[in-house]
Amino acid sequence: MRGFWADELDQRRQGGLYRFRKAVSPHPSDPARVLWRGRPLVNFASNDYLGLARDPRLAAAAARAQRREGTGAGASPLVSGWLPVHRSLERRLAEHAGTDASLVFPSGFAANLAAVTALAGPGDLVLSDALNHASLVDGCRLSRARVEVFAHADPSSADGILSRCRGSFRRAWIITDSVFSMDGDEAPLADLAVVARRHDAGLIVDEAHATGVLGPRGRGLSASLPMDAVPAGLVRVGTLSKALGAQGGFVAADRGTIRWIVNQGRSYMFSTALAPGSAAAARAALRLSHAEPWRRERVLALAGRLRDFMAGLGRPAPGDSAIVPVIAGPERLAMAWAGHCLDRGWLVPAIRHPSVPRGGARLRVSLSADHSDDDLAGLMEALATLPETEA
Repeated sequence: MRGFWADELDQRRQGGLYRFRKAVSPHPSDPARVLWRGRPLVNFASNDYLGLARDPRLAAAAARAQRREGTGAGASPLVSGWLPVHRSLERRLAEHAGTDASLVFPSGFAANLAAVTALAGPGDLVLSDALNHASLVDGCRLSRARVEVFAHADPSSADGILSRCRGSFRRAWIITDSVFSMDGDEAPLADLAVVARRHDAGLIVDEAHATGVLGPRGRGLSASLPMDAVPAGLVRVGTLSKALGAQGGFVAADRGTIRWIVNQGRSYMFSTALAPGSAAAARAALRLSHAEPWRRERVLALAGRLRDFMAGLGRPAPGDSAIVPVIAGPERLAMAWAGHCLDRGWLVPAIRHPSVPRGGARLRVSLSADHSDDDLAGLMEALATLPETEA
């Protein structure tokens, strides 16, 4: 067996698919930078879109909660781990999402698994966008429902599948990210809601990369849909770990749906509840994201400037989110590009298979409100001189 792993890892190295962890440390004075091997690098690899992860107000809120309620919840929410800080955060998240209720999880991955596996099962049909996040893909597989994949961001593809198959299944769900993490583009939620209504299907939307950044007051793209957009059910999933600078995930929906997930979502039922400090930090971040709209305005303006620049280089990027991809194609070329940026002081990750299809490797630039104009200018200079070959 040990030889098997060694051979497989060698093949991955040769194909530019080997993964390793960079031991980075926070920069002592600049939240937009990290230290790697003693070198300061401008961090374009973080999902801290609003620049809140190192905000001292979040740290103070976490410290107060830990002194009051402990460093760990100590049990699952259904045993004794549902603490006052969790209940308060769930009320705030429901207000933020504009729903009756919400449910907090230790991670966004766990939130997606619980939502999909609780709401779909044998005898049901789930339609999954071709570029959905791995947590949604795994949730679909684990649900034991019939899974059909529709063409990326294509409502007509989903409509065609439902037209052919809907009558054979008890319930149906359309499942999609709102912002796709590898391309930064957005799902056509209004059109998908029309398809869902036409076929009496529900809609599950993962707002991980939109929460705090896009939609009215940063409430996510699905917040623009009317409350009755999907009579069969509209379920929103989000994360506390990206723009909100904390840790965890959540599901927001009507009260009956939330009660069902409490009783049926295995990743909720059998996981220790979110640490009190993380819950308190997320609660503080929600308040700040509403009180300081300049944060999302700043990050989206930076992303827009980078998109315009890349279009001028003949490398257009889709969408309006804080994620800007730079497509390389071959995995080894993407790694060479990441090294090119690293040599110049910019930490930009190379994204490769299986995160993206083979031959679709790219750099993924993640912008933050912490980035300065000079940071962006330096990155643009590095991207303008990317090598054409791997060597």
